[in-house]
Amino acid sequence: MLKRPVWTWEVPAYFFVGGLAGASALLGLVADLAGQRTLARNARLAAAAGATVSPALLVSDLGRPGRFANMLRVFQPTSPMSIGSWILTAFGGAAGIAALSEVTGRGRPLGRAAGAAAGLLGPVLSTYTAVLVGQTSIPVWERARTRLPALFASSAAASAGGLACVVTQARHARAARLLALGGGVFELGFARAMRRVLGDHEVVYRRGPASVYARAAESLTLAGVGLVGVFGRRRWGAVAGGMALLGGSLCQRLAIWKAGPASAALTGSEHQPE
Repeated sequence: MLKRPVWTWEVPAYFFVGGLAGASALLGLVADLAGQRTLARNARLAAAAGATVSPALLVSDLGRPGRFANMLRVFQPTSPMSIGSWILTAFGGAAGIAALSEVTGRGRPLGRAAGAAAGLLGPVLSTYTAVLVGQTSIPVWERARTRLPALFASSAAASAGGLACVVTQARHARAARLLALGGGVFELGFARAMRRVLGDHEVVYRRGPASVYARAAESLTLAGVGLVGVFGRRRWGAVAGGMALLGGSLCQRLAIWKAGPASAALTGSEHQPE
């Protein structure tokens, strides 16, 4: 018998927001290096916003701020949760400094350096939660442990590119469109690849609560890729496609979250006496 995970909604919300923030920071770094200042500014503001919301979601799930602070008392390289807490803290500081520089126009060298640091930490922030989930004993997560990081990374890329398309004029958003398209296509592929390794537990993505979010994720991501790819240079197409990709990315995390308890319940039923 497996104990069913009791994570509340804040956990998948953090998976989504943290991934969005991390990928946005990386997009901001790339845009800055390419001289795309408008896109870099918008992406860094998105990263800072995500870095602000993420600790609030974790504290809400943990119950009180002291529990989050306790995770920073020691550094455990073998613990994804410990590493993640430190990465989130470092990322939040760097993203905040970069965003403050963008808003005030002051301390440009420091702001760019902080933006670069956040950009380099971004991929780790976007994927460490997948490693954390894969280390559990829940079959639907444990069996997919080698596929989840790629799925989380591509989903984060799709959401970051989608948000940048929404808030950035099309003439400044070419890199964002490419990130949104690439992330969306790979998200669709990795989601299917993940389910192929689940064996009999793949059923939780075909029936029950997880299946609703999984189908929504696939439909929204497909729509987002199509809209951004075909109409992304038009304002309405960029906004509609970007919003669809954001919705698809969120539903992807919700599907994975809902799949856990269903998988634990399925394992329990497998071991019930005849």
